Amino acid sequence: MADQINSLEELGAATGEAVVEVSAPREPVRDELGRSYATGKRKDAVARVWIKPGSGKVTVNGKEQKEYFARPVLQMILRQPFQVAGVDGQFDVYATVKGGGLSGQAGAVKHGISKALQLYDPSLRGALKAAGFLTRDSRVVERKKYGKRKARRSFQFSKR
Repeated sequence: MADQINSLEELGAATGEAVVEVSAPREPVRDELGRSYATGKRKDAVARVWIKPGSGKVTVNGKEQKEYFARPVLQMILRQPFQVAGVDGQFDVYATVKGGGLSGQAGAVKHGISKALQLYDPSLRGALKAAGFLTRDSRVVERKKYGKRKARRSFQFSKR
């Protein structure tokens, strides 16, 4: 009988048990310089993000984080993935971001940092996924419709 069994499904059918294929554990993805790369997106902004072990320095488009994202709320958005993963101040970030406004760009860099962190260390994936940081925020500006002043706003109605 062992000579006739060719696949796992046949083995399961022959023994009367369900066969479950176990996927291999995720491997870290790093380049020759020890960095992980990911692309983050939010609204019209696209961020290319590289992370590597370091002191927690964040550089966006060649400027320091505090210089590029002046508002404290935007700086807090960039820190969230590190705090959730529990690796605050352990990685240096280099990011280039294009398109959109500052809020969308901050969201794109946050998305890129999250994806790069889980590529660098796959054990962080659970915490980042539970916080919703690995999912691209699909909300975008609604298009303008014909016969309307904006996307939904009508022209002012006059009875007379």
